[in-house]
Amino acid sequence: MIKRLISSLVLGLIVLGAVIYYPMCGVVVSFFIIIALYEFFYMVEKKGVRLFRPFGIFVGALIPITIYFRFSIGEGGQFLFVVIGLFLFFLLELTKKKTHQPILSISATVFGIIYISWCFSFLIRIRQLPEGALLIGFLVLVTKSSDIGAYLWGKRFGKTLLLERVSPKKSLEGAVGGVFTSIVVGIIFSLFIKSVGFWEKFFLIIIIAMIAPLGDLFESLIKRDCQVKDSGKILPGMGGVLDVIDSLIFTAPTFFLYLTMMR
Repeated sequence: MIKRLISSLVLGLIVLGAVIYYPMCGVVVSFFIIIALYEFFYMVEKKGVRLFRPFGIFVGALIPITIYFRFSIGEGGQFLFVVIGLFLFFLLELTKKKTHQPILSISATVFGIIYISWCFSFLIRIRQLPEGALLIGFLVLVTKSSDIGAYLWGKRFGKTLLLERVSPKKSLEGAVGGVFTSIVVGIIFSLFIKSVGFWEKFFLIIIIAMIAPLGDLFESLIKRDCQVKDSGKILPGMGGVLDVIDSLIFTAPTFFLYLTMMR
């Protein structure tokens, strides 16, 4: 618990700096993506799948960098980028001395890029919106309060297993407590956001509170499949970077798409 608290304090200060200072936001998001991709590729390779780790991390790092510097790429450019990427993956597969699960190698590498880099990069897009600092702070607080609430409520009241085959330690009581904690924290912090109406904010809080646990469960499913307890050991008491950002990977694109497309 002491290690977890120290890691949480350090992460909290880093996130606070990234929320307030835009250049730091780009650096932190890109760094988290690179480390999380490395952890993901390492877990998958433990299953015997040979991935294109260096190239996958390179492509994954390009996504937040291009978003941070606001490079404008039209639909044609995006399509061309995808085609070139797939072509390069095919060429890299041909350079292997032995053919070994080429479909799995390419698919898992591309999936990791989309799952981690593309989804998590939406945090930079949110930071670029009007009131971006408040919006990203709101998203992180609501999402992570769900994680913290689920952990604390589960430790205290957890008796009914939620999905034993995916995560044997997660309980239904913890999940409900996490949603409740997320709603309370979200309502309090939403008072500082003026660009979104109250009922819209309340609706977003409910959506985020329900989606956040799904991100955590999905990462647990991946770890279960790879037969690992944590995605890494870089954060004492908490595991890896992917263990920390898993819920934000789901809530960030949902939050951004609602603010820009659904209103």
